[in-house]
Amino acid sequence: MRKLENAELGRLKAEEFKIAPKLPMVLVLDNVRSLNNIGSVFRTADAFRFQAIYLCGFTATPPHREIQKTALGATETVEWFYTSSTMEAVQSLREQGFIVCSVEQAEKSRSLETVEWDPNKSYALVFGNEVEGVDQLVVDASDTVIEIPQLGTKHSLNIAVSVGILSWDFAKTFLLKV
Repeated sequence: MRKLENAELGRLKAEEFKIAPKLPMVLVLDNVRSLNNIGSVFRTADAFRFQAIYLCGFTATPPHREIQKTALGATETVEWFYTSSTMEAVQSLREQGFIVCSVEQAEKSRSLETVEWDPNKSYALVFGNEVEGVDQLVVDASDTVIEIPQLGTKHSLNIAVSVGILSWDFAKTFLLKV
């Protein structure tokens, strides 16, 4: 089996990406401190052609050399917004009709394997700080809380890994229809 060359992958050019239809998903980063995690989220949002990323609180914004290391140019394709308050972003997204889902371990959270994404609705996934998680006020303001089931001892995943897991779970709803 031969690996494909980059030219064979049929990837969109940046200009094509910007005008291409997007999946009805935005990612919200609530006070994420790791620049590598932020860059990875950009790359994941590009891979699944999500609508946008909201960078909130002390989450760093492009352009930044450390974000670029992992984003590999995705900051140039994925639309992003900054707001000093995650609650402002959540309220704005809800007003726009998004279903806001915090990704967190919480009472009455929904385990990811039970989530059924409605392809006719728009979603905003909120991912929290690497130490504190999603702020409690944001959890309270969310329409639902989704938890990734885990079997090990650490009871947490790196935010970039969590974004990848939820993004694939969401995107396959659309990819399976193709």
